Amino acid sequence: MKKLSLLLLSLGLMACSDDAGKVSLGLFTTKDVIVKAMQDPKVTGVTCHVSYIEADLDFADPSDMSIACRQTGEITPEQLAQIDLSKNGEIIFKQSLSILFKSLKVRRIYDEKQNTLIYLSYSTKETSGSHHHSLSTVPLYKTKAWQWSKTKQAD
Repeated sequence: MKKLSLLLLSLGLMACSDDAGKVSLGLFTTKDVIVKAMQDPKVTGVTCHVSYIEADLDFADPSDMSIACRQTGEITPEQLAQIDLSKNGEIIFKQSLSILFKSLKVRRIYDEKQNTLIYLSYSTKETSGSHHHSLSTVPLYKTKAWQWSKTKQAD
């Protein structure tokens, strides 16, 4: 049952993303830069754009990626009350990048001290001695959730 729930959650997270762009890396390559736009499924006032290399028919697909997240709508206390507030945060997006068990994941982490949402994109497979990753932050300042975050600190 737990595996079925995880599968359904994965499928739901996949539905939260759209291809925003695709750029070829050249005439004589099968590699493209893919840009995905994804709305945070719980904090719907945040949209992240993630770029990564798609290497069709190429086993040497790199793990490089980039992420930029911005406030694109209201961020409310009700939304923040639903998220995982632990130091590990929670995965909000996952996509397989190769047949060799490599995945791109985006994790949301709440930084209580700075009143900021952190979005971390990372590869699950080591490439060239590194698990490539990228980071973006969305401060809660001047959002409806700002006061909620301040009272949470006082607890």
